[in-house]
Amino acid sequence: MNVIIVGCGRVGGFLAGLLDSEGHRVSVVDIASTSPARAERAWFQHLPTSFKGETILGDGTDLEVLRQAGIERADALLALTEGDNRNLMAAQIAQKIFGVKQVIAKVNDPVRAQTYREMGINTFSRTTILGTLLHAMLQEDREVGEVLMRKALAHEADMVNEPLKAPVKAR
Repeated sequence: MNVIIVGCGRVGGFLAGLLDSEGHRVSVVDIASTSPARAERAWFQHLPTSFKGETILGDGTDLEVLRQAGIERADALLALTEGDNRNLMAAQIAQKIFGVKQVIAKVNDPVRAQTYREMGINTFSRTTILGTLLHAMLQEDREVGEVLMRKALAHEADMVNEPLKAPVKAR
């Protein structure tokens, strides 16, 4: 599967490494930060050193950057930046302009996530997912909490043995 991930924070880097290790073709797009604490660097350091995919420094809502990432042959795009608006815009561009079949956007606001889901964009809200997981763990709900935690802990164990990449300076 050809996958584009827009946003290489902890979630994007983790998912890119996981998909790459399974043999998928992964392109990761991240923008240089304007935050003074993170100025002139992208989040590619969250990728494992074993990552064999492509990294593109640029805006995941820019059509040319998406073309450079291979969107015309992408099977999926996941928008995982820190901003709901950017994620929703990248998802809409992938779906409506390029016809990407599987598009998923991270949306922190559960109400917005639902609204865009009703408009045909697959969204998830980490707010409701994490809240649901914590509730399940408190209630000792084995169906939800135990299975997810077992898988998450297995992935964490794999990550402990895999060093992360060094930061990439923007040009």
